[in-house]
Amino acid sequence: MRTDSVTRLAKSIAALAMLFALLPRGAAAQDVPRPAAEFAAGWVGFADDGVVSEGMIGGAARWYVTPRLSIGPEVLYISGQKHSHFVLTGNAVFDLLPPMSGRPRPVTPFVVAGAGMFQTRETFQNGPFTSTEGAFTAGGGVRARAGDRVTFGVDTRIGWELHLRVNGFVGVQF
Repeated sequence: MRTDSVTRLAKSIAALAMLFALLPRGAAAQDVPRPAAEFAAGWVGFADDGVVSEGMIGGAARWYVTPRLSIGPEVLYISGQKHSHFVLTGNAVFDLLPPMSGRPRPVTPFVVAGAGMFQTRETFQNGPFTSTEGAFTAGGGVRARAGDRVTFGVDTRIGWELHLRVNGFVGVQF
């Protein structure tokens, strides 16, 4: 994907995030949860004459725009044998169960979808090579409370570059 296409995609994601931020909020009785940051680690499998397994680490930030819908960026680093991947997406996360009495439930299943960029860096005999293209992920998982501000969970997703991702995460609400 050309650099100007990546720039247009990034601007589109930013415009969509601002649009969601400007949507009217629910009634005062439906206060939105506080923003959250999540740190993830897991496995990514790429389809390539079988499955190529690689490790991943990353982080995400989420701001709730309704009591059940949050949006925010996610950054991943995926490590391969002679290459690496950098993934940056804007995600929308929808909690399948509403909060109870204004508080998150003890266990909350969710679905997630995101779009952004997928960058690969490889080293060949004649030097380094970098390619960047559009990306998407979609999937779901479950988040559990471990206190008033701490959550943990697991999710699985499919995405561009034909990959399957399974990861665990720990989150902190501000």
